[in-house]
Amino acid sequence: MASKIVVGYDGSTSARTALNFALDVAKAQGGSIVVAHVLEWSPYSFLSAAELAERHKRRTEELERAETALIQPLLKALETSGVSVTASVKYGNIAEVLVAIAKSEGANHIVIGRTGHSALSSRLFGSVAGNLAQAAPVPVTIVP
Repeated sequence: MASKIVVGYDGSTSARTALNFALDVAKAQGGSIVVAHVLEWSPYSFLSAAELAERHKRRTEELERAETALIQPLLKALETSGVSVTASVKYGNIAEVLVAIAKSEGANHIVIGRTGHSALSSRLFGSVAGNLAQAAPVPVTIVP
């Protein structure tokens, strides 16, 4: 069975390492990759209608910028990788969105890089890796 791997990608060195790991797995298994870029966006809001409209406009602009500046150049660079690679750019809680993308794409694996957040930060805000380990319906690999 061919694998389909969702890779959390933010352009960092650890994300690139995770992507390279996923490319090796996909090549070995004849699989494909979905590069997922998630812009974290707080669900909490105490804004006026005008401020919410401005917020929505900025969110749309940020998604377009990420698509143009980060994802399209990456997809172009991966055209000769020998692996089918698509992308998904969304906003929201990173772990929740990665799980949703994995489900909607029928993926059987999620790969992320280790970001190196401090223990205090992870305790206060939770970590993507910890949240994925609890919620993901498929195996999750954290690449150091």
